[in-house]
Amino acid sequence: MADLMGFDAAKVEPNEPASAVPKGEYQVIIVESEKKPTSKGDGSLLNMVLQIVEGQFKGRKLYDRLNLWNKNEQAAKIAQGTLSAICRAVNVLTPHTSEQLHNRTLTAVVDVSEYQGKLRNEVKGYKLKQTGVVPPVTVTATGEPVATSGKPNPFGM
Repeated sequence: MADLMGFDAAKVEPNEPASAVPKGEYQVIIVESEKKPTSKGDGSLLNMVLQIVEGQFKGRKLYDRLNLWNKNEQAAKIAQGTLSAICRAVNVLTPHTSEQLHNRTLTAVVDVSEYQGKLRNEVKGYKLKQTGVVPPVTVTATGEPVATSGKPNPFGM
C-alpha cells in the first residue's frame, strides 16, 4: 500500500486512454528490457519497452516480446532474427546483456492490428536509423565498447 498524501482527483484532469499510433516507421530507443517466463511456463521471452524519440508521437511507448528461449525452434529462430536486426541497427553485435541495447536510436516498423475490439500496435521489424554505414561495435561483458580496428572510433562508442 502507498500513502497518496491527500491526492485529490477533482483537482487534476484525467489522462485520456492512449490509442495506437498510426502504421509507419518510428525512431525509437529501448528504455526497458527483462527476461520473463512465457505464459505457458515452458520458456522465456525478452520483454522490451520502446519509446518514440521524434515526431508527433514523441514520448509514446511501444512494446515488443522476443521468444528467444522457447522449445518451439521456429519461434526461437524468428526471435533470434529479430534480435539480430536490433543488434545490427544499434551497432552492438555481441551484447552480453539486453541493457547494452538501451538508449540507442533505431527505426521500428510498426503496424496496427485489432485485438478484442481495440486497436493496438505491433512492431514488425527494426532497421538502422541513418542511411550511412556505421561500423559495428563489440562490447565487453561490462558494456564497454571495444575498437574493431586499429583506428579510433569516430562515433564515441
